[in-house]
Amino acid sequence: MLPAIAVDGLLKNYGQLRAVDGVSFNVEKGEVFSLLGPNGAGKTTTIEILEGLRQQDGGTAKVLDFDPWTKGYDLHKRIGVIPQGFKFLDYPTPREAIAYYGALFGTKVDPDELLKRVILEDAANIWFQNLSGGQKQKLGMALSLVNNPELIFLDEPTTGLDPQARRAVWEVIRKLKYEGRTVMLTTHYLEEAEELADKVAIMNHGKIVAMGTTEQIESRYGSGQKMIVKASEDLLNYLKENTRLQVSGDGGFVTILLRDKDDALVALGAIEESGTNWGDLTVRRDTLEDVFLRLVGPEGQPEKEGE
Repeated sequence: MLPAIAVDGLLKNYGQLRAVDGVSFNVEKGEVFSLLGPNGAGKTTTIEILEGLRQQDGGTAKVLDFDPWTKGYDLHKRIGVIPQGFKFLDYPTPREAIAYYGALFGTKVDPDELLKRVILEDAANIWFQNLSGGQKQKLGMALSLVNNPELIFLDEPTTGLDPQARRAVWEVIRKLKYEGRTVMLTTHYLEEAEELADKVAIMNHGKIVAMGTTEQIESRYGSGQKMIVKASEDLLNYLKENTRLQVSGDGGFVTILLRDKDDALVALGAIEESGTNWGDLTVRRDTLEDVFLRLVGPEGQPEKEGE
């Protein structure tokens, strides 16, 4: 079965800037694929090429087996798009907006059924300008489904929403996957990708620097299990001087890398023997956010070896 999206060696330049630099990936039908990266990484340019809004300078892109640039008219009948910061006219209601989009697409659509699918039926008759941020985003999702698309592009669908509204949008995305639709999701929220995506690609400076399931990325690029202890620098110095454990300190916390179970036993014994004051103790693995920051750096710059 052909993938929903197939990208091979994609290139896009803006003058001297190479915004997309040899990107390759596949998105299988029925999966949620999340494209992550800092501002300026090349995510939006990549998505706009896949939507047929920009022409690449090199490489190939196939979306539902169409070339997005030369076959955009045919492609757009089969995809749905929610742009970042979705906006609409002030005075139509959600029910009227869906009916309007249905007329544009020449599609018979039941506005009430579609509003129910995106959990917006209670706001069917409220003017767009009076909807909450979360309701506006859900209307955007409803409009993207008017043509019954196989593939939906969601560009930062929960940016600026409160936690409750974000969770409601997440539920809509889960329903789309349950229906067998393919979702291409860009987001700045790492926990959102962890929660929703079957596969993740991290972009930086136009390149994909990591790709796979969140578990695969965390396993490959993470630092393994670590013990985190709320303690002063006295404990940090004691562990450095009296054990061979790999330790670091930051902001009143001591982090101990656990390479195996024996390291955990050594750490616990040394903490007790140190005689220093310490508080909460937790053991955890790196999250996708930890790996993301390690790969791209806090300001979008890759960390140097050993940092």
